[in-house]
Amino acid sequence: MSNIKKAFENGKAFIAFITCGDPDLETTAAAIRAAVENGADLIELGIPFSDPTAEGPVIQEANIRALNGGVTTDKIFAFVKKLRYDVKVPMVFMTYSNVVFSYGAEKFISTCKNIEIDGLILPDLPFEEKEEFLPLCHKYGVDLVSLIAPTSENRIAMIAKEAEGFLYIVSSLGVTGTRSEIKTDLTSIVKVVRENTGIPCAIGFGISTPEQAKKMADIADGAIVGSAIIKLLEKYGKEAPNHIGKYIKSMKDAMR
Repeated sequence: MSNIKKAFENGKAFIAFITCGDPDLETTAAAIRAAVENGADLIELGIPFSDPTAEGPVIQEANIRALNGGVTTDKIFAFVKKLRYDVKVPMVFMTYSNVVFSYGAEKFISTCKNIEIDGLILPDLPFEEKEEFLPLCHKYGVDLVSLIAPTSENRIAMIAKEAEGFLYIVSSLGVTGTRSEIKTDLTSIVKVVRENTGIPCAIGFGISTPEQAKKMADIADGAIVGSAIIKLLEKYGKEAPNHIGKYIKSMKDAMR
C-alpha cells in the first residue's frame, strides 16, 4: 500500500510545497518541521531547476535563490535522509523530468526509495510519456503522481484509472501562483475522478486563503499550497518557519 494514503486518513489533507534550499537547507528543514507540527499531512519538496516551466514568478524566484545558494540534488538527498529521522509524514519530490534524466533515472528513483521519498511529481511529463519512469518507480516502490489539468477533459478518466499515490488536480490554466478566485468547474473534474479511481485527489495552483482551502477541501480530499508559503520565505527568510507554522494552522483549521 502506498504510504501517501496515510496523508488522507484523518480527514482532509493539507499538502505544503516548499522549495529545497530557499534561502538555505537549514531554513527548509525548520519550515518543514513547522508545517508538520501545525497540521501539514504531506510535504512536497521542490528540487530547484533552472527552467521550471509550470511555475509562476514566486516559485521561479525561489528556485533561483536556492540554486544561487549552491543547492544540488545530492545535497537535497542527504538533507532528506537526515530529515527522515523525525519527520514521519509522507513526502514527495516535485521537480522536472530533466533533473531526473540528467541525474540518471534509476539512480535518482532508487535513491528516493533509500531516503524514504514516497512519490514523484513531474509537471512536465505528459501522461503518454510516463513509461519513461513508471517501470523504475514500480521497481523501487515510489508513486509516480499524475496531474490532471482543466484541459485534460476526455483524458481525465484515463489518467484517473492509472493514478498512483494521489491525483494532483490543477485548479487553473497557466502557472502556479496565488489567485483571487478559482473559476474552473472542479466539481465535475472530481466527479469523473471518483468514478474511475479510489485514489485520493487534491487540488493545487492558486490556493492561498483559508476560505479557498476550505472550498477546495469540500470538493476534493485535500488542498495543495505552494506560492503562499514561498512568499513567506521570500519575505521573512530565516525567520519564515514561525510564520509558516501559523499560516498552515489557519489553513488546516479552516479545512477541518
